[in-house]
Amino acid sequence: MSRPFDPFLYLVTDRALAGPRGVAETVRLALEGGVTLVQLREKTLAREPFVEEARRLKDICHARGVPLIVNDDIAVARAAGADGVHLGQSDASVAQARETLGPDAIIGLSVESVEQARASSLEIDYIAASPVFATPTKTDTASPLGLEGVRAIRRLTDKPLVAIGGINSANALEVLQAGADGLAVISAIMAAPDPRQAAREFRRLRSLH
Repeated sequence: MSRPFDPFLYLVTDRALAGPRGVAETVRLALEGGVTLVQLREKTLAREPFVEEARRLKDICHARGVPLIVNDDIAVARAAGADGVHLGQSDASVAQARETLGPDAIIGLSVESVEQARASSLEIDYIAASPVFATPTKTDTASPLGLEGVRAIRRLTDKPLVAIGGINSANALEVLQAGADGLAVISAIMAAPDPRQAAREFRRLRSLH
């Protein structure tokens, strides 16, 4: 069984969106605002810089009692001592991730359809419905699931359900009302002028939901 985690406000990093402020500082500010889970997503860094960045973020996250998840790369997650890994449909298998990272690791899986959700492994710790809405931060995604897609996946699983893709302060509440347990946010926090305040805006939705 994985270590405890709270998926409610799930920050996915983006180096380009962080700009001159940098990923580490943006994450630090977002954690102060109430982010509950962080995923380090890097598509261009070489292995060693990726591991170094993961270790740096792990320290920042753990200082506030928040787990760090690594996107896609099981080897980097293991080398950095991260708390888990997030997998896509074309990444390594859930079984491989579990075998490599152990029973305590938090393993998440993106699903792009109800069929993928139905076929998902029982070994995962959460499901990420992706994308809920169209988003400019990922261009290789399937058609948006919409709120009805979130509701349909919710009916299929009792795993924590995270919604990702185009989530912002204007639509987040209706995503939660459709059955999501967590909001995966990228640009609405990473590119915000004040990531701390942006995170607070999302966190206040918990009391309204």
